[in-house]
Amino acid sequence: MLYNTLHNRWLRLVAAVAGEFIAAAAMNLFIVPLNLYSGGVMGVCQLIRTLLQDYAGLSFGSHDIAGILYFLVNIPILVFAYLNLGRGLVVRTIICTVSYSLFYSIIPVPAVPILEDYLTACLLGGILTGIGSGIVLTCGCSGGGLDVVGLCLSKRGSGFTVGKFSLTFNIFLYTACLLLFDPAVAIYSVIYNFFTVMVLDRMHQQNVNVQALIFTHGDEHKLGQYVMEKLGRGVTYWSGTGAYTGEGVHVLCVCLSKYEIEEMLHAVHTIDPNAFFTVQEGVRVYGNFRRKLD
Repeated sequence: MLYNTLHNRWLRLVAAVAGEFIAAAAMNLFIVPLNLYSGGVMGVCQLIRTLLQDYAGLSFGSHDIAGILYFLVNIPILVFAYLNLGRGLVVRTIICTVSYSLFYSIIPVPAVPILEDYLTACLLGGILTGIGSGIVLTCGCSGGGLDVVGLCLSKRGSGFTVGKFSLTFNIFLYTACLLLFDPAVAIYSVIYNFFTVMVLDRMHQQNVNVQALIFTHGDEHKLGQYVMEKLGRGVTYWSGTGAYTGEGVHVLCVCLSKYEIEEMLHAVHTIDPNAFFTVQEGVRVYGNFRRKLD
């Protein structure tokens, strides 16, 4: 099921739109009713909306223009994404950005907070937002905003993950909130954002590097060729001997992202149903290792 979803472009797009719905619902149901601020570009748009209402005296009725501002701000970001990430991701980003802006605008904000305890609301809202945003990124899509910039840095091999880049940017955003509003607003907004980026980095599997050791009695050349041609990864293999049986076994070593494990598992079991492999997560990879976003 997971393999089919991640490797069918239409299913991935549907899953990404569903992820945007989860993120927008978490924001409107748990964070907005408490007058807290999201992180990233949406947080900046919310801040601009508040300044226009409270300091410029502008009234927008019952509509929250933060969603409209979010879409407008994303236009130059999408141009940047086109130059760095390619047309395919930009098209998917436009679809996800429009979806998020639409969901953010139509999902009603409760007149009375569902959870009045700020810490509980930040925890639940942050987890759901991180899950939603993580689904979007794992499906090879992007909701725009800082995700795009973070993906560009990730692709270029920067030490920043998408979540870490967002957290760094939000330090400046929440410092502005601290100076302009009640300190409690900034503090709880930071807590919400912290939970969001922590879950996001765990959900965004392209950020997690793994080392896989494959043990097979089958044709190691065929499996190695698949890894190189289909996954675009280098592979090293050698011959070993089973201590119990005394039989020869081929051992293949490959480094890839956690996102590619399902495809690797599918290929291994197709080529040799009796093979098995071990996976070590969180390995540090240096040198010629390409980060993939699709």
